[in-house]
Order: sequence, then C-alpha cells, then structure tokens
Amino acid sequence: MRPLLLFLVVFLSGCATHPTPMNLGTVAQVDLNRFMGQWFVIVHVPYFLEKGKVATSDVYALRPDGRIDNTFRFRKGSFDAPEQEWKGVAWVVNPQTNAEWKVQLLWPFKVGYLILELDPEYGWSVVATPDGGKLWILARTRSLPEERYRDLLARLQKRGFDPSLLAKVPQPPE
Repeated sequence: MRPLLLFLVVFLSGCATHPTPMNLGTVAQVDLNRFMGQWFVIVHVPYFLEKGKVATSDVYALRPDGRIDNTFRFRKGSFDAPEQEWKGVAWVVNPQTNAEWKVQLLWPFKVGYLILELDPEYGWSVVATPDGGKLWILARTRSLPEERYRDLLARLQKRGFDPSLLAKVPQPPE
C-alpha cells in the first residue's frame, strides 16, 4: 500500500494545473558554480507537498561526479517549528545551457527542472517543471524588492503563466 501511495503522490504532483500553453524556454546559459548555494523560496504554485511549509529553501551543492546535491529545507506551520529537510539529487540534462535538470527526491521518480529566468548577478531565479504545473521564484535573500517581484510576475504573464496561481511563501525577517 505504501509504494502505491508514494507513486500517486509523485505522479499527481507532476500534473499540470495550467489550461493555457506557456513559453517555457530556458535561459541561454547557467554558470553552475554560481548557481550553487542556498535559494529561498519566495513564491510557488501551492501543492500538497509544500502546503503548510514556511521558511523554505533549496540548497544546491555540486558533487565531484557532476551531479548536484539538492536539499529542500522547511519548517511546518511556523518559524518556531524545528527545521526539517528532504535530500535529493539533481543532474544537468542539457550541458550546452546547464538550464535543464532532472531532480530526484524519491527514487525512482524524477521531475524536470527548467531555469526560466536568472538574474545576471545570480540574486534571483525562476524555475519550473517542463509542463509549467509547478513554478518557483527563488532568491538569495528571504524577500525580493516589490518592483522586482512585479517585474517577474509580468515576465511570467508574457510567457502565458497565470500569476494568480502563485502564493508567497512566509519567510522570517532577515
């Protein structure tokens, strides 16, 4: 019963929630060394695996074998809750751009990961699954200036994404 439940969780988490086609082209180039490190989740498309989680972040670390350790950190319900983490692994599937990855948090299930937008200074990024069903705005800091946030929403809307599907993730003050 448990394997079936895990399969359903992963399968359903990859289902698209967008009725309109989107332009999910990636950035032209990602410097993997600069992309490594901690990224705070500013905004996401809410779904059950992230529901109720606050202070979320992804930490990426390049391994000697070229794969990427992917640690998802979070607290359940409040900033005072103990920090928890899920560990996974990622790898680049398009070495020409380094902007297309596969991520595996639970063997044997993998999900695509596209880097759609990236600050030239690597201060923020927008990533999504290939079907556009999951999308995250990430930043090196726990918040983004309102002007930058509005700009990113406008960019997403031009790509065909409905910004009303996004929810801000509560982050503690810096």
